[in-house]
Amino acid sequence: MRRTLTFRSLALAGLLAPAALIPAHATAASADVSAGDWLIRGGLTHVAPKSDNGTLTHLGNASVDLGSDTKPSGNITYMLTDNLGLELLVAIPFKHDITIDGIGKVGTTRHLPPTLSLQYHFNNGSGIRPYVGAGINYTFIFDQDTSAVLGADVDLDDSWGAAVQAGIDFAVDDNWFVNGEVRWIDIDTDASLEGTHLGTVNIDPWTFGVNLGYRF
Repeated sequence: MRRTLTFRSLALAGLLAPAALIPAHATAASADVSAGDWLIRGGLTHVAPKSDNGTLTHLGNASVDLGSDTKPSGNITYMLTDNLGLELLVAIPFKHDITIDGIGKVGTTRHLPPTLSLQYHFNNGSGIRPYVGAGINYTFIFDQDTSAVLGADVDLDDSWGAAVQAGIDFAVDDNWFVNGEVRWIDIDTDASLEGTHLGTVNIDPWTFGVNLGYRF
């Protein structure tokens, strides 16, 4: 699948767009965090599966693609130390169109990707605090609807995989902040049709989020 925007431009937009929401006096507030702090963020996340999501061997080695989607999402972080935080990502289920080469759109699927990550926050005494993280993702894939074209629904298995992230928090005051983030998640699922294994679908999406956050 051809992407109209490159990863670099999407990542830059996701990380820097929140800066436009910050009032001029925001730099007077510190974005630093401390052990015991809770950080709650809510906003929108765009999920963009990688191009060429795999081939289905029992359908003539036809390539399969999954479309992108944007949904409300949120995350909560507990600071274990002044720099290390544990974050849980939650979201409304994402919906993706399924396209098979030579057939076209064959249906849709939904997935829910809760992710637990250990983060490192770079406290620097300013109103801008970057962080990076890595963790594990469990993707619950459900509600496949492909029977109208293929005669039966394609079954996609749930997935376990690694996840990495980078983000920036911009302080508005001592409690409120805005956030931009980018993630990569390893999501691979086995596809089957009426018990016949079709192949592995490599979703492996980049996600881009813009959030409003509160620290307490």
